[in-house]
Amino acid sequence: MENLFRLVDYEDMVSKRCIWVNGPVIVGAGPSGLATAACLKQQGVPFMVLERAECIASLWQKRTYNRLKLHLPKQFCQLPNLPFPKDFPEYPTKNQFIDYLESYAAHFEINPRFNECVQCARYDETSGLWRLKTVATTTCGSVKNEFEYICRWLVVATGENAECVMPEIEGLGEFKGDVIHACHYKSGESFMGKKVLVVGCGNSGMELSLDLCNHNASPSMVVRSSVHVLPREVLGKSTFELAVLMLQWLPLWLVDKIMLVLAWLVLGNVERLGLKRPSEGPLLLKNKKGKTPVLDIGTLEKIRSGDIKVVPGIKRFTNGCVEFVNGEKQSVDAVVLATGYRSNVPTWLQEGEFFSNNGFPKSPFPNGWKGNAGLYAVGFTRRGLSGASSDAMRIAQDIGQVWKQETRQKKHRTTACHRRCISQF
Repeated sequence: MENLFRLVDYEDMVSKRCIWVNGPVIVGAGPSGLATAACLKQQGVPFMVLERAECIASLWQKRTYNRLKLHLPKQFCQLPNLPFPKDFPEYPTKNQFIDYLESYAAHFEINPRFNECVQCARYDETSGLWRLKTVATTTCGSVKNEFEYICRWLVVATGENAECVMPEIEGLGEFKGDVIHACHYKSGESFMGKKVLVVGCGNSGMELSLDLCNHNASPSMVVRSSVHVLPREVLGKSTFELAVLMLQWLPLWLVDKIMLVLAWLVLGNVERLGLKRPSEGPLLLKNKKGKTPVLDIGTLEKIRSGDIKVVPGIKRFTNGCVEFVNGEKQSVDAVVLATGYRSNVPTWLQEGEFFSNNGFPKSPFPNGWKGNAGLYAVGFTRRGLSGASSDAMRIAQDIGQVWKQETRQKKHRTTACHRRCISQF
């Protein structure tokens, strides 16, 4: 029995160490964190990347559906200093993008500390340094090690989509069918022959409805609010690329009007399908509220044919039925919540000047990348991968300038230097 207690004590052992990082700590090993690390590498600045999952880009590897492709052409999605392979298609698949990110990390010798979750981070005004407390777990999860990292610069790269949003809907907890968030959806194959309610009409909701339809399910898509739907391409040219080109010469309001005219010419009147357009243009709405327009890849055709039903907001669930706000009822076998994601920054970063309560920087783009006391944010621009790359380059240049002035170290010395602090806790 004594040996058994010793074994339990060993398995539950908690090791606490304090580590000085001679350079910035980057929290998050997604595309934003990798881009920042690569740019710092180019500046000759050592760094440490902390990642709570056991892999890079865990959102892409673990929480995306199989048929996913980049919604924008690859030239708008590549990270700094390393383009996509030339043989990749214009819209790379999920697996191709993951391969690109793995190659990117290997190319720049980025080696995150995996399975290490930041519990809290705060700025110590007495020392002028950041202190991050983490819990690192082994692969089996039985041994937990607690660390405190001390650094001068902190780069928040956990992104806009760190946690899934689970809506509160009356009766959903008692619903007898399958209920999953879109982050757990992989393919419509397991829903074949079922009546599936997709809650949400963003890019994910639209594409999951299409995927369900292609796998012989009967999807109904909840459209609670207005939404902009644009064609992914116009005359073989990316809609996004056209907008970027026009913005170089025309005001945003005019580009919005042109985009809506093109959308009407290509897609027709989508309001007849139950998809009401917002009063503000797609680009203005994206800039003001971060609401991304839907790029149609075939869903509208299925809505027109009746293979995908558009239904109004949900009032409640009862047994195997859903009741909508207009009083109609419909039986459903399963529910997929395409209700989006949110930032988790407020749960671990103890700071109230730079970040707002919603986990985004208070200053809008392009000024939301730098705070005070060595605090930075990357990947919160609501402008996708191109916005994250822009942030990453600015951050690396800013830190690199100070680093070179203060340390006078050679550019090629790029390995993070750590030492054990005298005090352990």
